[in-house]
Amino acid sequence: MNHASKIFVAGHRGMVGSALVRCLNAQGFANVLTPSRAELDLLNQQAVYAYLQKEQPDYIFIAAAKVGGIHANNIYRADFLYQNLMIEANLIHGAHLAGVQRLMFLASSCIYPRDCAQPIEEDYLLTGPLEQTNEPYAIAKIAGIKLCESYNRQYGRQYVSVMPTNLYGPNDNYDLANSHVLPALIRKAHEAKQRGDQELVVWGSGKPMREFLYVDDLADACVYLMNQGYDGPLVNIGTGVDVTIKELAEIVMRVVGFAGKITFDASKPDGTPRKLLNVSRLKGLGWQASTDLEQGIRKAYEAAPFYQA
Repeated sequence: MNHASKIFVAGHRGMVGSALVRCLNAQGFANVLTPSRAELDLLNQQAVYAYLQKEQPDYIFIAAAKVGGIHANNIYRADFLYQNLMIEANLIHGAHLAGVQRLMFLASSCIYPRDCAQPIEEDYLLTGPLEQTNEPYAIAKIAGIKLCESYNRQYGRQYVSVMPTNLYGPNDNYDLANSHVLPALIRKAHEAKQRGDQELVVWGSGKPMREFLYVDDLADACVYLMNQGYDGPLVNIGTGVDVTIKELAEIVMRVVGFAGKITFDASKPDGTPRKLLNVSRLKGLGWQASTDLEQGIRKAYEAAPFYQA
């Protein structure tokens, strides 16, 4: 990419898309397209095709998706499948019709088989059954990866897919009904401190292990790969390091300044015992994450809508 390149970030208002825009702006890319939903409905095929024909972007990052936690994924199965299929199909085929050669599709590590070996390698995709609760979302994301691969093979495009691990950072979702574990812990610890509680209740046993990547690191990796001209197979993006949920809760409590004790609610599910990405392919390409987990959680907390200095 050069600084005169026209770059379209689909989903620029979300946590990932907004991080991509921050990263591109910081690196001096001034011509970044960020149409609002009112200006461009990604579910409207004709509108997407017309927009891409008119704007003729040099590069596209697809960070737009319908997302949610386990509960939302499980309840709104048709919505997650249909909307994510439509968004990616409209953008990928529309990019091809408009002659766009370079595109990056952001998938999600939840699309790997439920019980695959750890750490998870890119080649494990489609080697076993998916987690049932988010299967529709996963199927849609797998379709997006296969669309990219197929346009490359049939038409010689350079459409790459990346697979981020669990993300956190500015513009995260802190709604306790459908947020992910880290933002939920940040909000719960903050509210416990405000109320003067003696304990922080954490779901499950605290033993499962999870990997977390600060969203600005993800954006940096995506822009790095695009700048390098990478056009190979799927790439995992993570830290390659995981922590237990108990350790995570302890870090969050330190950052928030809540001095109570942790109580585990064993009536709530633990989920998968471990989920860690193998990031050797990414490291081999010359990139690794730079934000320490505690430092990243502090940045995320200070960017949260309820934070008070």
